[in-house]
Amino acid sequence: MQQKLEVYNEILRRLQESNHEEANLPGFDDQLWTPFNSLPTRYALDVNVERAEDVLTHKRLLRLAHDPANRPAIEIRLVQVFLGFEGYMHEITFSTDDKPKLLSQLTSLVADIGLNIQEAHAFSTVDGWPYEETEQLRDALAKEVSKIEDREQFRIKYDTNHVAIPNDGTDVWEIDPKYLKFENKVASGSYGDLYKGTYCSQEVAIKILKPERVNSDLQKEFAQEVYIMRKVRHKNVVQFIGACTKPPSLCIVTEFMYGGSVYDYLHKQGGVFKLPNLLKVAIDVSKGMDYLHQNKIIHRDLKAANLLLDENEVVKVADFGVARVKAQTGIMTAETGTYRWMAPEVIEHKPYDHKADVFSFGIVLWELLTGKIPYEYLTPLQAAVGVVQKGLRPTIPKNTQPKLAELLEKCWQQDPALRPDFSEIIEILQQIAKEVGDCGEWRKEKSSGRFLSVLRRK
Repeated sequence: MQQKLEVYNEILRRLQESNHEEANLPGFDDQLWTPFNSLPTRYALDVNVERAEDVLTHKRLLRLAHDPANRPAIEIRLVQVFLGFEGYMHEITFSTDDKPKLLSQLTSLVADIGLNIQEAHAFSTVDGWPYEETEQLRDALAKEVSKIEDREQFRIKYDTNHVAIPNDGTDVWEIDPKYLKFENKVASGSYGDLYKGTYCSQEVAIKILKPERVNSDLQKEFAQEVYIMRKVRHKNVVQFIGACTKPPSLCIVTEFMYGGSVYDYLHKQGGVFKLPNLLKVAIDVSKGMDYLHQNKIIHRDLKAANLLLDENEVVKVADFGVARVKAQTGIMTAETGTYRWMAPEVIEHKPYDHKADVFSFGIVLWELLTGKIPYEYLTPLQAAVGVVQKGLRPTIPKNTQPKLAELLEKCWQQDPALRPDFSEIIEILQQIAKEVGDCGEWRKEKSSGRFLSVLRRK
């Protein structure tokens, strides 16, 4: 309330000093209090006091939205911005009643007419529209708003120039390639290359498919990856920024992870995780995987190479090239992933579900613990045969913390039903973390060794 009052008093002072006509009317101070009183505290934090007249606009829109016939009330105005250069954007303000998913629907329609949200507060500033056509933008938004109630929850967005991508009502996320700048190549594979680059001055990772390798099957894989990445947003999942879905320039753009992969840290940089740091990494991964499973997404290729580190030592799950939304039956049969981390039921082409990821996580835990490649003296195929036919598992070091060793064995049980869910894994790991001396505050403290410092200097 104190924050609200401070901002309110400053806005009132500025409006009265500017001799704004409305500010001189009787009872204006009480009327001005309406938006501050009816909206949450974050509204006061978002309002720019340098533009005090904005509050009058918000007050008017709130009044309009009291009538259901006016919902959502919309105001659009041109704003001048300075992002290293002088430019223009449109500021869009919606006022409406609070309905589940309505904000995401409004956000979706902004994308549907070709706009890109640059920042979102109590209002959103967007670009992607000619600055002189504010009235036309208002008409386009009004037209899209009218469609919201009739919008299907699931549909396929497809035209002759685009890869077919399932659309569940969220943003389309199409990126114009001209805003991408490629810098150094980070990695290369048989089907695509990974680059460090920028998108609208933001540092990003760009995974681009090699045009000569693109066929109908690869396009389907690409479309599936975009579809899944559009659905997820979690601090322990690499953030999707957008995609170019117009052949032949098929690429996926994500946040750039400065720490590289856990695999590189272990096997190329010679890094070693002490137990507190190992637990930090394991909990980050578990939280990301729990989120994916809660959203019915099976990763299907969980391994250290697909775990990336950001500049704040947060670990995020990456690479959804073979991930899938779980079938309604809850089971799948296709063999996919990497043999050394693959669950036995997947290797045998038996029906499998999200517990296949738990098996892979057990191998990842062992990888973190030992810094070694699983079954390093066997070929991948020999390892797969051993896992299925002989119950082969990596050898747990004798000095492993007992509860951690027990968790490893639970995760790679032959019977998927005996493996824990990630929600249970998180609890076990957090309990172990407390027992090794961090008293529940281990996540907030900085490790003495700064285990990523060697990578950050690269």
